[in-house]
Amino acid sequence: MCRDQDAVDEHWESANSIKTTQEWYSWYHHARGDQIPEHDDWLIWLLMGGRGCGKTRAGAEWVRYKARETGRIALIAPTFNDAREVMLEGESGLLHIGLPCERPRYFPSRRLLEWPNGSVGYLFSAEDPDSLRGPQFGAAWADEYAAWTYPEASLSNLRLGLRMGQNPQLTITTTPRSTPAMMSLVKTKGLLETHATTDDNQHHLSEVFLEAMDDAYGQTRLGRQELDGELLTDYEGALWTHDLLDIAYYQGELPKFDKIIISVDPPVSSHGQSDKCGVIVAGSVGTGREARAYILQDDTTQGLSPTSWAKRAIMLYHSWDANGLLVERNQGGDLVTTLINNLDATVPVKTVFATKSKAARAEPVAMLYEQGRVFHMRRFKELESELLQLGTKAMSHSPDRADALVWAVTHLLLEAKSGPNIRRL
Repeated sequence: MCRDQDAVDEHWESANSIKTTQEWYSWYHHARGDQIPEHDDWLIWLLMGGRGCGKTRAGAEWVRYKARETGRIALIAPTFNDAREVMLEGESGLLHIGLPCERPRYFPSRRLLEWPNGSVGYLFSAEDPDSLRGPQFGAAWADEYAAWTYPEASLSNLRLGLRMGQNPQLTITTTPRSTPAMMSLVKTKGLLETHATTDDNQHHLSEVFLEAMDDAYGQTRLGRQELDGELLTDYEGALWTHDLLDIAYYQGELPKFDKIIISVDPPVSSHGQSDKCGVIVAGSVGTGREARAYILQDDTTQGLSPTSWAKRAIMLYHSWDANGLLVERNQGGDLVTTLINNLDATVPVKTVFATKSKAARAEPVAMLYEQGRVFHMRRFKELESELLQLGTKAMSHSPDRADALVWAVTHLLLEAKSGPNIRRL
């Protein structure tokens, strides 16, 4: 047992260099990156995660850290019972983490926590937003925000009470739901957002549970929300929706393809290694209106030199026994063609030139999805995210993956065939 705060401080310093049993009290010794804010310049830290991903522990550890210097802390859950059972008394709750000498005492009649240094925590239920009127705090932890009965009113009153100290902050831990309150929250100024999945915490979960959840919900919309912690948003004016992409997910055997293409969307700058190079592998079966396209692989890269990602594209061409490479000429396509020919003169390269906007080019491809003529051989999270945002105000970066997909499907299903396909032997 430690006697005072100086002893606690000494422990935190020694835990980084001495292998003792006490070091396991130090959260920062073994927490994942998504469970700790990467910087302190934020008003709200939103940790969205799947069931059992460790988000409650992350919230509790943050509160434990803040309690060392913050006098008044608000703790809000969907109900008072949730606050007690999860935030306080659960295995990852505030009453069970940290050094025993620094843990708080709980006074049920007052719904109050009191730490040895004098810091106090007050429990609130989101069922009663008005209870948050009046009190003021220097920090707050809101758990399972997506399940709150009155989320907007409760959050508004809470934020108005966060006015003590130099840097009052709010941490929100929740499994996301596509509610108006969540949609509004993710647009909040000063928000730091991190994500965690159930699998991220698999070493602390039952293998039976993980297998059962994967069998029941793997690759489903509910699984992406409850296990992967994704906020499944359909954006206004979007060409693709989550339902459309769910239907496109193909779980059958790999068909025998009539044609396979490697579609490349080169970086804007041939010298900027921070730009992404969109690379999509797609195949087609059938002809005319009976033709179907299959998205086989997303090999989009970032941070590679032109020679490096060109070599990767050539490798894909050979490994998939493809018909050729399809390259957008707007983004240095002629240079890419020369580069690829210099690396491997046997690789056929076709260039395409964009005369319409990305959204306009994508519209006929989205219609093919609606007709059930395009399938994904697996769930491509990053690619699907770009498709969902393509052509909407939510798109904040160049949709390199989606653009490469649009070119591939256009080439396979929409371009007029001038003659028979010739496969390399």
